Amino acid sequence: MFDNLSEKLQRVFKNLRGEGRLTAENMESALREIRVALLEADVNFRVVKQLIEAIKVKAMGEEVLTALSPSQQVVAIVRDEMIKSLGSHESKLRFANEPPSVMLIVGLQGSGKTTTTGKLARWLSKNGHRPLLVSVDVYRPAAREQLRIVARDINQPIYTGTPEETAPADLARSARKEAANSGRDVLLVDTAGRLHIDDQLMTELQQLREMLSPVEILFVADAMTGQDAVKSADEFHKRLGITGIILTKMDGDARGGAALSIRQVTGQPLKFVGVGEKSDALEVFYPDRVASRILGMGDVLSFIEKAEEAIDKRKAVEMQRKLIENDFTLEDFRDQIRQIRKLGPLESILGMMPNMGIMKELKNAKIDEKEITNVVAIIDSMTPKERANHMIINGSRRRRIAKGSGTSVQDVNQLLKQYSQAKKMMKSFSGGFLGKKLGKLKLPAF
Repeated sequence: MFDNLSEKLQRVFKNLRGEGRLTAENMESALREIRVALLEADVNFRVVKQLIEAIKVKAMGEEVLTALSPSQQVVAIVRDEMIKSLGSHESKLRFANEPPSVMLIVGLQGSGKTTTTGKLARWLSKNGHRPLLVSVDVYRPAAREQLRIVARDINQPIYTGTPEETAPADLARSARKEAANSGRDVLLVDTAGRLHIDDQLMTELQQLREMLSPVEILFVADAMTGQDAVKSADEFHKRLGITGIILTKMDGDARGGAALSIRQVTGQPLKFVGVGEKSDALEVFYPDRVASRILGMGDVLSFIEKAEEAIDKRKAVEMQRKLIENDFTLEDFRDQIRQIRKLGPLESILGMMPNMGIMKELKNAKIDEKEITNVVAIIDSMTPKERANHMIINGSRRRRIAKGSGTSVQDVNQLLKQYSQAKKMMKSFSGGFLGKKLGKLKLPAF
């Protein structure tokens, strides 16, 4: 996400670093380039104007122009102002003093409301809550069935209603009663959408708001629609009073205009972003981390949080021991790939890394997930003895492994060659400086 904007801004900062010193002239030139980059990223023009004015006031000060590393100060100023535009700090969900806390999920048809309702239910469940889902979309064919399937896939309860309950208000009222009686502390109400904003939709939502007194009215928007998403969010807020926004399909939005505009235009915080199709592909929106990613500084904190959640600590400690003792088998290699894949798509992981050095080169490389799948399939097709000792894999075994994994003998040969090279490299490390350092580490007891 933000790939296009990030690339252009980094080019501006690189040009500034190339200047002997900053002057009013080259600073004006840089600001013009930043303005163009933001507009091309589909950021709302009023937001761009405000952002550039704020950056200009600070960047043209005597303190910056005479600093030893003025270009770095300009980067810091741009980051600070971008964070302000994005919302300064994370905006947490609100909960009622008396459960259940009702959260209305609203938005236009096709924005991803139903899928997002499921993702939010999973996120709430993982964070100590007990959600109940209900769909009050009585118009779109199979809308309620779609949410039922989503709820089943994430193993969360759903209120499906009775045959007599055909009105949104009746379904919502009964679902709230069911949540209270079954000890569910959050009720997620997936509402109906339209292809456009109309009075019927808004009247229905206003009636639900008055009846349910929700603690959150969350507007779901498709980030790929850019300023259309911002405009829709603003109209919903004026008519309904939304309390937060969830942007879906952020992983496919290379521009990022909606994310950078939506809070400034609506005055309401961006609370979550959808970053994929899987049920766990919902992330809390952190303005400071997003600003750092846009400016090529990476988002190491999010990477660490993902790693802590996905990676088995006992296996990590055992892997450290095997690296020290040079006891790293093909089975270990496969397990490592599986652990890394739990973090999400590799391109997404690399996107969290600072855009410098070897990481910059890796980001430019095209990662073929199919090749990684093939590597796992090849190792899976080996016997336990072959995985433990790759030296016994002769020609006939290689043909059998290739056939069993749906790959070629050349693919098997390439994997074994790469593994052998990695083993040699690890052996040289384990006997040298790295091995001594790793050996001195105190391994925690889990």
